[in-house]
Amino acid sequence: MSSPHTAPPQASSQRRALVLFSGGQDSTACLAWALQRFASVETLGFDYGQRHRVELDCRQTLRHELQARFPQWAAKLGEDHLLDLSLLGQISNTALTEARAIEMQANGLPNTFVPGRNLLFLSFAATLAYRRGASVLVGGMCETDYSGYPDCRDNTLKSLQVALSLGLDTPMTVETPLMFLTKAQTWALSESLGGAALNELIIEHSHTCYLGERTQRHAWGYGCGSCPACELRARGYAEFKAGQV
Repeated sequence: MSSPHTAPPQASSQRRALVLFSGGQDSTACLAWALQRFASVETLGFDYGQRHRVELDCRQTLRHELQARFPQWAAKLGEDHLLDLSLLGQISNTALTEARAIEMQANGLPNTFVPGRNLLFLSFAATLAYRRGASVLVGGMCETDYSGYPDCRDNTLKSLQVALSLGLDTPMTVETPLMFLTKAQTWALSESLGGAALNELIIEHSHTCYLGERTQRHAWGYGCGSCPACELRARGYAEFKAGQV
């Protein structure tokens, strides 16, 4: 896995990438990051029975707006794919897949942790990328501003990158441009990629709230304002606007 700052965009210009694109802030920033660097970029979403399924409805709007507002990226944005992983929701017992209160568990993890989610996501993504001729998987996993999810850790994803490359018998790179960024720095990254216009797009059209709330509009976007995802996004936006990046 490489850092988002280790290679100039031209070094990756001929490679094809597949972005895990949920319709949230982080995956939208990652999509812009990939469009800036790779010759061709496709997107992949997963329907796993998440309570905030409204995020899936945001995906096509975000793709359309990116193409309309950023013509330099429009020709690079390829097909979108949506996989039905409802089985994951069936075998999970979490606050992301059931109408339960969000709380910490005895093991120190919040009950929003969906065991194996990112492992499955990347395994399916690698299978699709192999068929589509892409050699780079891009995900918004992050160690800095995250809820303690073990499948978001850099070491987890480095290990998975090795396993995927061995299992497919072809190099498969897992890129995580947000891995060591705070949420405020993620806002700064998207601004550096697409200016204020990209951040405005993220505020208006992306979705992060775990409860799927889109009737309340805040300075940082739509959401309940009180779930962990909303609190993190709001705090990061406030720090970004205050220049604390």
